[in-house]
Amino acid sequence: MSESGRAPGVREVAAAAGVSRQTVSRVLNDHPSIRPETRERVLAAMAELNFRPNRAARMLTTARSRTIGVLASSASSLFGPASSIDAVEQAARDAGYFVTVAHAASLDPADLGAAIDHLGAQSVEGVIVIAPQRAVQEAMAAFSLAVPSVTLHGAGVAGDDGVFVDQVEGARLATRHLIERGHTRIAHLSGPGDWSEARARRDGFLAELAAAGLEPVVSRDGDWTAASGAAIGAELLADPELTAVFSSNDQMALGLLHAARERGRRVPEDLAVVGFDDIPEAAFFAPPLTTVRQDFAELGRRCVARLVALIEGRELAFDAPVAPVLVVRDSA
Repeated sequence: MSESGRAPGVREVAAAAGVSRQTVSRVLNDHPSIRPETRERVLAAMAELNFRPNRAARMLTTARSRTIGVLASSASSLFGPASSIDAVEQAARDAGYFVTVAHAASLDPADLGAAIDHLGAQSVEGVIVIAPQRAVQEAMAAFSLAVPSVTLHGAGVAGDDGVFVDQVEGARLATRHLIERGHTRIAHLSGPGDWSEARARRDGFLAELAAAGLEPVVSRDGDWTAASGAAIGAELLADPELTAVFSSNDQMALGLLHAARERGRRVPEDLAVVGFDDIPEAAFFAPPLTTVRQDFAELGRRCVARLVALIEGRELAFDAPVAPVLVVRDSA
């Protein structure tokens, strides 16, 4: 704090560094005319005074908010969307941007529009759309955003230039692992059909079984919860010849493990189980869950890098999808 009791400002930094307030402002705005030794002296004074630049004041002087908006659907509390938001926030901070998040109350276009209007009121310079559901993707196609935008979702969509993890390849890795362990009667515990991730994971499962010449077993759609995994798992386990299940996410796999215990099916001796996501608890399931890990940090980094390039008018080559990784534990 300064002697007056308020947080130190540009005036105090200038006095401590022995420069003018204009010089401090130029350092804050990365002006190229500042000599390196002057910049270091000002930065040292800022650190000594624990100076924090006022965001509103910087907006007035630079005409830039350096703020990225994130539009999230009502499903943003689930592991994948929540992890994506966290990754975007971290990557944006690393890039020198603030983040403001608007959660749409529902998938209704009116609620999505209200969320977009909220972001516009925050003077965002670009928008990242977390769009795991088909309804969000379709609704967003009807909006014309006034700023650059990038779509982040779990699976690529034809003609889309968003950023995503290769869900099909992840499902193929999981299914191939079960086939290589000698399983021939393999089921897929499917996720909600309106989620792009769920559809892509089912497609990968079917493709890998077809390549091996095996007949698939596909469940009715679950809802990502352990409760749905337990209920649908009990239905699948009525098939005595079934020896392996690839679950569309780890939470449903947890429910499946419960259903297996209820029916006296030992995992992995009688039933192999593979999940998807590698949630933090997966390593502590009983038994620890073999699963597919998504690199959300890399996903966020690429998404922010693409949006910042659009904001700053730079060209950026399109990346390949983020590669998933199979994490082998005791369940399969």
